[in-house]
Amino acid sequence: MTLNWEGLDVSILGPACVAGLIVLSTHVPLGRQVLARGIIFIDLAIAQVAGLGVILAQFLGVDEHGYGVQVAAAAAGLLGAALLSWTDRRWPKYQEPLIGTLFVLAATGSLLLLANNPQGGEHLKDLLVGQILWVSYGQLIPAALLSALLLAVMVWKRGEPRGLLFYGLFALAITASVQLVGVYLVFASLIVPALGTVSLGRRLGAAYAIGVAGYVSGLVLSALLDLPSGAMIVWTLVGCALLAQAFALGRRDGRSDRREAGGASAEA
Repeated sequence: MTLNWEGLDVSILGPACVAGLIVLSTHVPLGRQVLARGIIFIDLAIAQVAGLGVILAQFLGVDEHGYGVQVAAAAAGLLGAALLSWTDRRWPKYQEPLIGTLFVLAATGSLLLLANNPQGGEHLKDLLVGQILWVSYGQLIPAALLSALLLAVMVWKRGEPRGLLFYGLFALAITASVQLVGVYLVFASLIVPALGTVSLGRRLGAAYAIGVAGYVSGLVLSALLDLPSGAMIVWTLVGCALLAQAFALGRRDGRSDRREAGGASAEA
């Protein structure tokens, strides 16, 4: 296989890396909250609802490059978050299946709206896989400002927002991210770094390191191998998480062996 060294273009990979950092800035701490609450698929549901808002806006003739689409996505995400916040209070035992139902409704709603669109398949692919390689620094400014605001609120709440505030922060973070990197990468950015640090005491710094390593290595490999960036980053994120888990387990086994050896020598 011939490597595409020309693909390592900083003018293309640079904005994509910054986009990944912006996404990770809010998704890593929110992902830890999602894992702790046991509502793993909330990000897929909210991302799909935000995507449905984008598709509905385009269906109604709103310019896809204007702020109207951004407003539609944010409004849809916040409505979905408000609904899930209400169901969490009303039927907490059934929250996970209700989240799954919302995801299916949003996904099939998108298919119905795109059914008669000759470019519907391409729109759906962009929504799911994203176009991270085609983002520009100008597009990243609003997302960066929103992420900074959301991080400030999370710090204010000591990283544990509750109730409607949690769902609202989540919806805004997802809305900003899904249009940059797509639904699949939104899910992976939230869940994989959090899972990768389970054996490390769920350290926030380690989770960020997994995310950054996954995005950078995924972008480089996708450029060299001329493969879709979004899909490749999902795989490298999982690979980095597995390496972190292996490192943690190896270190733990080493400590156990040293303790056993110390105990045996003491008995002798």
